[in-house]
Amino acid sequence: MGESKNGEPVVGPAAGEISDPVVERPHAPADLRENPLPPPSRITGSSVHSAIANEIGTRIVRGDYPPGTILPNEAKWAETFDVSRSAVREAIKMLMAKSLLSSRPKVGSRVEPRDRWNLLDRDVLSWYAASPDRGSFLRTVQEFRYVVEPEAAALAAIRRTEEQMEAISQACHEMGTATTLRARTEADTRFHMAILRATGNDLLVPLGVLIESGLDYLFVYITRQVNDLHYAQQLHEEIARQIARRDPDKARAAVRALLVNTDDVISGGRGERPAE
Repeated sequence: MGESKNGEPVVGPAAGEISDPVVERPHAPADLRENPLPPPSRITGSSVHSAIANEIGTRIVRGDYPPGTILPNEAKWAETFDVSRSAVREAIKMLMAKSLLSSRPKVGSRVEPRDRWNLLDRDVLSWYAASPDRGSFLRTVQEFRYVVEPEAAALAAIRRTEEQMEAISQACHEMGTATTLRARTEADTRFHMAILRATGNDLLVPLGVLIESGLDYLFVYITRQVNDLHYAQQLHEEIARQIARRDPDKARAAVRALLVNTDDVISGGRGERPAE
């Protein structure tokens, strides 16, 4: 175990686990903690309005501005971030498009109720994942997975093409051979996305793409907390094996076994192989 040249945690080939030189388990991973926002003076570049939208959106989702709050006006934001009012105006439009804000003349921008937020938007998902209410976020993603993934695996077992099976198998293999946390979690996300694509369902694929960032945050957390990466890998391999065998019932059961293991980690367990 150790660090790569760029300081990223690496997998110990013998132990098969990911070490973290900065944050040791079981503490919360550093990249899922609340990170301080950059100073306003750092908001520069051609996408100034996107950076401002990210700043304000993060503050809304993490609770700095609860639903019903009237936000500061354009002039105040422009002063706070040292940007033009037109850039602020474009940022507010972006947040309105994500249903976080509504705007009325002579009233200003009001934070919308939480149930109106577009949580399938990539930006909103990323802000949600980084918010203090992370436990709720992880449980929400898990509930989504229980609804979708077992049946998706069953459909994939019936409908997958050889090319799609190769994509599933390749992603699973890359999970097992990954030497960094990032490489493993990216392969994990590709594995589940490949299964959604193999269903042949035109609605599941775009839905999967929309929640892709949510899965990525979940997998980063799970990979850092799990105590038995070998067992986690075997659970993924069993899913791939049953899809390859075109056995929908066993593919469905294999996904449920993986989800139960993930539930254990989220609830504070170590994701270890059950005692026989």
